[in-house]
Amino acid sequence: MTIMTHAKPQTAVAPSARTGDARHDAGAAETTIYFDGSCALCSWEIGQYEKAASGTDVAFVDVSDPDVALAGDVSREAAMKRFHVRTGDGTLRAGAAGFVAVWEALPSWRWAAHLARLPGVMPVLELAYRAFLPVRPLLSRLARLLGAKPMNSEAGHGGRAPHDG
Repeated sequence: MTIMTHAKPQTAVAPSARTGDARHDAGAAETTIYFDGSCALCSWEIGQYEKAASGTDVAFVDVSDPDVALAGDVSREAAMKRFHVRTGDGTLRAGAAGFVAVWEALPSWRWAAHLARLPGVMPVLELAYRAFLPVRPLLSRLARLLGAKPMNSEAGHGGRAPHDG
C-alpha cells in the first residue's frame, strides 16, 4: 500500500522505484485511488480503504495536494469533483465504477464488487453516486462535526476544505 498525500510532484502513471519513505509513483501500483484529501468525509472513507489495503498493491493519491502531478487523462478539477481510480491495466474508472474497482482490489471488499456485478446493480449505484455528489459538501461538514478530519486541511484553501463549507 502506498499513500501519497503530501508527496513531491510526481507523475501518477510513470513507474519508479520505492523511495526511502515507502512512497512510490502511483504508476507502479496495481490500483491507484485518486481522492479529495480536503474533504473530511472522503478522508474518513479513504482511511477505511487504507486499513483494508494493508499488504496490497494499492496507491492513494490526494488530488487536493497541488504538489502532486496527475496523469494527462485526469485533471485535478475532475478528480476533486468525482471519484477516480486507475486499474492495473491503465483503465481510468470514475463514479460508481471507480468504487467497484477499489472493492475489486481490496480482498475484504470483494464481496461488494461481486454484488455490484449482479444484473442491474451498476446503473443503480451510479444513480445513487450522482445523487450523493450535490450533498457531499453537507455530509462532509457533518462528518467533520462528528470528528472526521480531512487528510489535507491545507490544500490551498486557507485551511478550509472546499467541500466542508
